[in-house]
Amino acid sequence: MEQARRVIAAKPDPETIEAIRAVQLLVLDVDGVLTDGKIVYTDAGHEIKSFHVRDGSALKFWMESGKQVAIISGRSSPAVERRARELGITVVVQGARNKMPALRDVLKHFQLDPGQACAIGDDLADYPVLQTCGIGVAVADACRELKSVARYVTSAPGGCGAVRETIEWLMGHQGSWQTLLSRLAAG
Repeated sequence: MEQARRVIAAKPDPETIEAIRAVQLLVLDVDGVLTDGKIVYTDAGHEIKSFHVRDGSALKFWMESGKQVAIISGRSSPAVERRARELGITVVVQGARNKMPALRDVLKHFQLDPGQACAIGDDLADYPVLQTCGIGVAVADACRELKSVARYVTSAPGGCGAVRETIEWLMGHQGSWQTLLSRLAAG
């Protein structure tokens, strides 16, 4: 809980606060953001991915607050489709070697401009997406190039609550995190 308070209390500059308030869409990479970036195969050739439960609950809170989520991944995996379905994420682009055309399609789908999007990434494939979106977030264990263009670098590594941390940071500065907590406390 201490970490959540610190994240929400973080004081970005006024320009970043204005950009945060405009965010309506969260654009997520998968490997290294929703997962820890490890790719595990069974002897039968099936891929195994591990997703953090608190990232999932935060994504549900984000969507319940009227915001949108899209996944853009350079790889393809049935596990991603399943996790997205469980969370209610309907816009999932997999196998996007170049993520910029996918980002343009996602923005068009939601009828949003890049300034209304926050992208979370970990590696160079996410670089142009983070530079294009109004808010770019790099996970704690992202490559240094991504960290250099991000407006926010999480304290949590990918797959270990970095998405949750980002959502708390965004909703905290949008004024909706405390509303959510009050609603949850009221039962």
